[in-house]
Amino acid sequence: MRASLASSIAVTCAAVLALPVSSAAPAAAEVLVQPPAASALPPAPDLPGSTQSLPLGPLGPSSRAGGSGEQGLPRRDVKPFSLVGVVWDDPRAPLHGTVQVRTRATGTDTWSEWQDVETHNDEHGADPDSAEGTSRALRGSTAPLWVGDSDGVEIRVRAEAGGTGGAPPLPAGLRLELVDPGEGPEAQTDTEPVLETEPGTGTEVEQVAEAAPPQTRTAPAPAAPAGATAAVAPADATSAAVAPEAPLPPAPTPAPAATVPAATLAAPLTAPPLSGLLAGLGAINAQLTPYAAPWLPALSKEATEAIASYLPPFLPRTPASGAEAQEPAKTPVQAAAAPYIGPRPAIVTRKGWGADESIREKTFVYTNTIKAAFVHHSATGNNYTCAQAPSVLRSIYRYHVLSSGWRDFGYNFAIDKCGNIYEGRAGGVDKPVLGAHTLGFNTSTMGIAVLGTFSTTAPPAASVTAVARLTAWKLGLHGINPKGSVTLTSGGGNLYAKGTKAKFNAIAGHRDGFATDCPGSLLYGKLGTARTSAASYQGR
Repeated sequence: MRASLASSIAVTCAAVLALPVSSAAPAAAEVLVQPPAASALPPAPDLPGSTQSLPLGPLGPSSRAGGSGEQGLPRRDVKPFSLVGVVWDDPRAPLHGTVQVRTRATGTDTWSEWQDVETHNDEHGADPDSAEGTSRALRGSTAPLWVGDSDGVEIRVRAEAGGTGGAPPLPAGLRLELVDPGEGPEAQTDTEPVLETEPGTGTEVEQVAEAAPPQTRTAPAPAAPAGATAAVAPADATSAAVAPEAPLPPAPTPAPAATVPAATLAAPLTAPPLSGLLAGLGAINAQLTPYAAPWLPALSKEATEAIASYLPPFLPRTPASGAEAQEPAKTPVQAAAAPYIGPRPAIVTRKGWGADESIREKTFVYTNTIKAAFVHHSATGNNYTCAQAPSVLRSIYRYHVLSSGWRDFGYNFAIDKCGNIYEGRAGGVDKPVLGAHTLGFNTSTMGIAVLGTFSTTAPPAASVTAVARLTAWKLGLHGINPKGSVTLTSGGGNLYAKGTKAKFNAIAGHRDGFATDCPGSLLYGKLGTARTSAASYQGR
């Protein structure tokens, strides 16, 4: 019986334990930071992609650099790009005005209509007093906009009409950022997403029992080449591992998610010693790490709960001033007793969507726990296909890091219109990675960005279902009821002053913590459905 349990758990969680394991930090630290030596990466592959940064100039006689009026660029030919955004020198200076772009499709004479770029983006970012929030590398920035393959651009930035005092000045140092995501690591042109069907026009139902589950693949563990020597797994296994240079394999014949045999689970839990089990898993992990799959397979609820019992606990900390006091982290025994963990959904890893790990900061920063999930829309527009979603992510990633000065991709997870779930900020999908997504409330939370703009467009049902599945699993790992409420302490923002305690739904919208349109009215209106569905997935 014990051998059967150990074997089942070893098979189902080998990929999970390839994720980085955090180390303890001094008691007074605000967050847990993995030492650079532990998280250093091997030489990164030469991944393609580029960013063109073009300074804007006056477009009218009343304009002046850093002043009022209108700035921009007339139509011009440029190198290929797919995403645009505008940045400026001072991250604390708001852009009071409008930003509009026109682009030309690559290899054609066809120009788009003027498209609006979301200018209110400062609410997406690191908390004001955090190391990332005070970095000298930070710039002010608009939201990025996905425009597809283009080789021509025109832009205009207009200051909003002023009152008796005139229009407020445009911020100094305005630059147009044109991002080319390049090809993915597999160098193919038609990467097949995990979910292959574009969303229809239907809307999701209120009860999870009536919602069609997303299609998932089971990622087989690639075999090591003959004569290969097992190596110690690097700290950032999902990003440092080098996979075989091959495209995502085609979807196999439908198979059930990985499970622990029911007879085993029904029997009294007399597991082998934890040290021995983890040692066995470590040996498997050492062989799998150099050949990490581009996605993590979906697990059954039983397998997810069995694995959770053996995940190393995240050690508690004493927060510094401005951070929230937290309950002690659960021990493995306490975690094993928690019955409400949703099944882990399939997750496309950073390796899968082609993140260039050489551009981000090399350490991982953690918060103590996850008490709530803030849902966002990326405001990048809806003009993308699911096959293009990895390119959208690579573009946003470059814009966040190289253009805006962030340490890494801002959100912890992203979801596309087909319901595919993607790993966001590096550090481990099952770890409480500190993100930069909800200004003032990044501590003890995770950020989920649904790719698209949902102010006037309804979110696809598949995306809302994916939000429910992801939160059922991730919040469940921390004992959180998706239909419940939590209290968080503000790190500073325009709705809650620093130090203010505020009550939120466990699945909240960005606008709940900051005065913003995000995640768009129509996505925000579906969060009640996501809460109900997530609780059902947890078995509540």
